[in-house]
Amino acid sequence: MRILYAIQGTGNGHLSRAMDIIPCLMKHAEVHILVSGIQGDLVLPYQLSYKMRGLSFIFGKSGGVDIWKTCIKSNIRKLVKEINSLPVEEYDLVINDFEPVSAWACYEKNVPCIGLSHQSAVLADEAPKTDNNDVVGKLILKNYAPNTAQYGFHFKAYAENIFTPVIRKQVRDEEVQNQGHYTVYLPAYDDPRLIATLTKFKNVNWDVFSKHNHRPYRTKNVSVQPIHNERFIRSMASSEGILCGAGFETPAEALYMKKKLLVVPMKNQYEQQLNAAALSQMGVPVIRNLNDRFDIVINNWIESKRIIEVDYPDRTQEIIDQIIEKHCSIAVIRDIRKSG
Repeated sequence: MRILYAIQGTGNGHLSRAMDIIPCLMKHAEVHILVSGIQGDLVLPYQLSYKMRGLSFIFGKSGGVDIWKTCIKSNIRKLVKEINSLPVEEYDLVINDFEPVSAWACYEKNVPCIGLSHQSAVLADEAPKTDNNDVVGKLILKNYAPNTAQYGFHFKAYAENIFTPVIRKQVRDEEVQNQGHYTVYLPAYDDPRLIATLTKFKNVNWDVFSKHNHRPYRTKNVSVQPIHNERFIRSMASSEGILCGAGFETPAEALYMKKKLLVVPMKNQYEQQLNAAALSQMGVPVIRNLNDRFDIVINNWIESKRIIEVDYPDRTQEIIDQIIEKHCSIAVIRDIRKSG
């Protein structure tokens, strides 16, 4: 049996989850890996069968998606060519983590596409919703990577096909302690904006991981360094708290490590608004941006000792087994009907 596992390469969350999902898939089949996107920082320790440009959202420097750069860097002609050339019909299963090339190739060729992503969960009726009715954002989220079956990961198991987060083995194995610093990962803000805010809290040591520079440096009580997977995990595990965007993997890992968490959802990013709504329901403080008016919230969070309790057991193999068992039997029936 052959499986195509297609991963969204924008950002690092999808790639970090893939590190644990891929070996689970390999226990069942020959796995071909596709990654598309141009904004990822992690490198998978597995050979890629396909590396594609796909369609990426470009991080800005003031808290949101840079719409202009996203449009400039989008190559629709190349995207269509990638979709038409991908041989999805040659695989027994296509499993998709919010990856547009394989999803649309399946759609065009009438091949089943199994969605296994956080986005499948946030779109579910049972998942928390925001009061902001972002029609365009909702439309993009629903149609960016269409699929025929949905399984999702969220901060809570809100429905039957929604599971608690995949906490990668690197994080589960890391020793958790408290060395007093605060870890920061806000890729949609540039360094000057972060430093301007963080240096106002003079009694705190901030450990910033930046997407906008390639050399480490220090300004007052703010240490800035480029994104590095192992160093980032160590920094989180040894921190007092974590300040980050309202993505999925980093907040989930922070909660798993029992760290204080404060999130800043990206502007023009509907998924992060939905994540912020879910985290807020759980008691995690949320601020809209790094403007002065939210300084009091940041200060209160620093002074607080509150930890949000979660239970994130390691069920990744069990989940993959369940999906393979169900959809491989369907694939076999489909192939028999075709051959008949």
